[in-house]
Amino acid sequence: MGFFDQFRQGLEKTRKVLNTDVRDLFKAGEILDETQLEAFEGRLVRTDMGVAAAGEIVAELRKNFEGRTVKLDEVSETINRKLRDLLEGDGSSRYDAEDPLSPLRLRADGPTVILVSGVNGVGKTTSIAKLSKLLKDNGKRVVLAAGDTFRAAAVEQLTLWAGRLGCEIVRGEPGADPASVAHRGAERLIDSGADVLIVDTAGRLQTQKNLMDQLDKVRRVLAKKVEGAPHESLLVIDATTGQNGLSQTKSFSEAAGCTGIVLAKLDGTAKGGVVIAIRRQMAIPVKYVGVGEGIDDFAVFNTNEFVRALEI
Repeated sequence: MGFFDQFRQGLEKTRKVLNTDVRDLFKAGEILDETQLEAFEGRLVRTDMGVAAAGEIVAELRKNFEGRTVKLDEVSETINRKLRDLLEGDGSSRYDAEDPLSPLRLRADGPTVILVSGVNGVGKTTSIAKLSKLLKDNGKRVVLAAGDTFRAAAVEQLTLWAGRLGCEIVRGEPGADPASVAHRGAERLIDSGADVLIVDTAGRLQTQKNLMDQLDKVRRVLAKKVEGAPHESLLVIDATTGQNGLSQTKSFSEAAGCTGIVLAKLDGTAKGGVVIAIRRQMAIPVKYVGVGEGIDDFAVFNTNEFVRALEI
């Protein structure tokens, strides 16, 4: 599938909710009143875009259309334009949907290190596999470091993916210091002449201070081995958690120095509005989205494609 088709598939549940709401509330030929606007605001909030973003969209509708006869195409155009404004922010996350590597800060003069973190069960290992395939499909040699040394199943899963994708993997003994695995991964990156090292980390709750401190240690070790590392620090968030993902983002951002977000499982939720909440409340862009279970169901986050796929 193309990028638009992937977005459309992933946003199917959110799209159905929003389209039904618009057509239920804003009937052509009727006068748009405050009751309709308040009802629509409540439904926007239920997509988990947040009260502030929903309020801005409704304020735009109120300014332009309250007391006027409803024209659905004009209402839809206004909503879509406001969604683009909210998502683009300062314009720093306008990634090229046709260039799968455009969101990544890949070094031109040396190897790149990508650190990946997130709470338990968000789809972190699968997201790493999808990112690895994307990089390999675009000519990059990838080394994986299995830094989740506390769960044997996590190491086995990542090793399985490495074998399928043809990536080299660095592992540690069960319970080993994750920073030591990151150190060995960085050494292998340099010795092998590979292009990218992706470092997995143990899933953790943002409230577990000792584990968050450990994440900071991994960053410091990588910085000593490779200049400027980690060059990307990606936080994987489960889209089905909605607004709960925001507290994860804030905590992990401090410990891992997050530069971007991978929003996994977007296809499994009607809360796709959380993308807007993240963009509005955090200075961290969504770079990639998981839009299905397949290894290729992984898309660059592109504002125009996202809004077009919602078809409001």
